Amino acid sequence: MDKFWLFAVAVGPVLLGCAIVFAMMRRRRLSEREKNAQTAAIADLYDKPTTRS
Repeated sequence: MDKFWLFAVAVGPVLLGCAIVFAMMRRRRLSEREKNAQTAAIADLYDKPTTRS
């Protein structure tokens, strides 16, 4: 049982850190065209009046 806690405390955070780094490296950046479309969509969203029933 002591080896389990050693693994959980010592190796667990290292594995979590590796998973976070892996996810950050795989994240795809938006192209210039996608950034412009996103900005236009946000502006359109904020320009529309909201109606509530």
